[in-house]
Amino acid sequence: MTAAAGGRRSKPAAVLRGALGLCPRCGRGRLFHRYLKVTDRCAVCGEPYGHFRADDAPPWMTIIVTGHILVPVILAVEQGFHPALWVQIAVWPALALILALTLLPRCKGVVLGLLWALKAEGSERI
Repeated sequence: MTAAAGGRRSKPAAVLRGALGLCPRCGRGRLFHRYLKVTDRCAVCGEPYGHFRADDAPPWMTIIVTGHILVPVILAVEQGFHPALWVQIAVWPALALILALTLLPRCKGVVLGLLWALKAEGSERI
């Protein structure tokens, strides 16, 4: 009997699986069927998670992580190399956009995995 089937849900495992875009329960099925669209249920174990609502947590987490990664890099490059303003205007927004778009589905997976592990299904159950 697995921990999820017995009622115990490992938070670290669910968060890691969510970050990888996998089913928080079995770790084999896909959590998303498009970029940010959550599947209604796992194709492998049948666990329903289309009713979980991450709302504003993933964008907030993405902004926080992106800022904590980019700001030290920007400051170090500015102090060490003094690049021209046009270079900074071209590089930093593009890098921020790429990083944010890369992190957003992972952050949403983390939030969904944590919601699943905490059994925080909410009242919007379908």
